[in-house]
This record gives sequence, structure tokens and C-alpha cells, in this order.
Amino acid sequence: MDIFVGEPYEHCVIVYSNKGSVRGNHFHKKSQQTDFMLSGSMLAYTRKKGSKKIEKFVVRQNDVTHWDKGEAHEFIALEQCAFLSFVNGPRGGDNYENDTFRLKIPLHEQAKKKITDWTVQ
Repeated sequence: MDIFVGEPYEHCVIVYSNKGSVRGNHFHKKSQQTDFMLSGSMLAYTRKKGSKKIEKFVVRQNDVTHWDKGEAHEFIALEQCAFLSFVNGPRGGDNYENDTFRLKIPLHEQAKKKITDWTVQ
């Protein structure tokens, strides 16, 4: 099964999550991220750079999600799951947090309350 063809990435990590775990709730200014769900499922929230609209969808096994630079994203594990995260930009090793900008209010909370200010912490 090909996940990517002709699309190199600078960094790859496997992320494991237990049911109810919240992942992400941030955006990257310089990095582009693509995720591949190995097993399980997660609820995903996203807001494109410059947009006030929050989108919500379920990511299941073998789904691929793509997060552009500046796109806020958050996952909530619906069950035990694992996914691969591929990144182009400063994200691997010691640089893991250098291009991570956390949101003050999680996207799922913003969606519930219809909050449009997604300022970082």
C-alpha cells in the first residue's frame, strides 16, 4: 500500500493515543504536516489559516489528513489508535517544539462555544 509517491518528508513519527486523549491543539508557522491513521479512529478539528470556520470530521484507519502551514489542528481519540505523522519543516528531534504554537482554547471548545479568537498561549 503506497501512502506517498514522489513526496519526500523531513521527519516521521509514530503517535500512539488512548481513548479520550487529545492531540495537537496547535498550528505550525513553517511546517506542513501529513498524518496517516494506522489503527483506530480519532475526531479531528481544523481551522484554516485566516478562517474563523472550524471543521470537524472522523479520521479512520488508512485515512490521510493534510495540515497546511498555519492550519490549526486537534485530534481526540475515539478509541486506542496509532498514526504516522510526516512533516516538512522544523519538527523532528530537538526541534519538535520550535514550530509549534499552542492555542489558548482547544478547537473542540471553540467549536462548542463558537469562539473565533484562536490566539496562541
